[in-house]
Amino acid sequence: MEAEIPFLWPLLAGVFGLLIGSFLNVCIYRIPRDISVVAPRSFCTECGQKIAWYDNIPVLSFILLGGRCRSCGKRIGAQYPVVEIATAVLFACAVARYGTTLTGLKWIIFEALLIVLFATDLQERILPDELTIAGSVAGLILASVVPVPGFIGQVLLPSAPLMAQSLMNAAAGACVLSIPIALIGFLYAKLRHRQGLGLGDVKLLVLAGIFLGVEKGVSALLFAAVAGSVTGLLYIVIKRKNAATYELPFGSFICAAAALLPLLKRA
Repeated sequence: MEAEIPFLWPLLAGVFGLLIGSFLNVCIYRIPRDISVVAPRSFCTECGQKIAWYDNIPVLSFILLGGRCRSCGKRIGAQYPVVEIATAVLFACAVARYGTTLTGLKWIIFEALLIVLFATDLQERILPDELTIAGSVAGLILASVVPVPGFIGQVLLPSAPLMAQSLMNAAAGACVLSIPIALIGFLYAKLRHRQGLGLGDVKLLVLAGIFLGVEKGVSALLFAAVAGSVTGLLYIVIKRKNAATYELPFGSFICAAAALLPLLKRA
């Protein structure tokens, strides 16, 4: 029987998620624009006015301000409270699922990365290397202390330490997810003379494979492919867009699937 997680810890994780979500909003806006996420302090993206601390309280300030900047009165995007709430929910679910353990911390880090990548791909069609590459390195470090599930490590390294098997499973997940998609993207570009899947998607799959391993990584990829295809077709039909010119943010679907899988089924 799984140990029952006290309600207090998921609640605290949710509050922590609200605070981190506020910072993730900074990352979502600044990283694609090559602006430091450390300085300057938060400012209105319309008028440039610095935001006071009392106008920067997650969710609450948005409500009290009526969704508008105190200085210029321009609307504040709904993205801000949505990201903060989503981060809070995902963090709380991760702690409820895995407790206050290294495994729980691993998934909190993963969820935070995916939230930013989801938003940047959806808004800008960008999956920043600062997140995918750095996240992959972090994933390998975490794989040395939090075992990545899978059978490949046991088959190829049957007598090796658990850490070595875990790293092998992480590497296998990265390769199984990214290499076929990279080849498909290369062939598509050669045949259609236009880019289908970018290298950003491939790097994102490396990141997902390292954290999830082969089994969950493939499940996430299949779910993303189905959801992305259905959404893309509906968008083209409803909006009457040309399928040849519509650019689907496939990375966002990968992020959504990869974020939900560890919370729905223990990893």
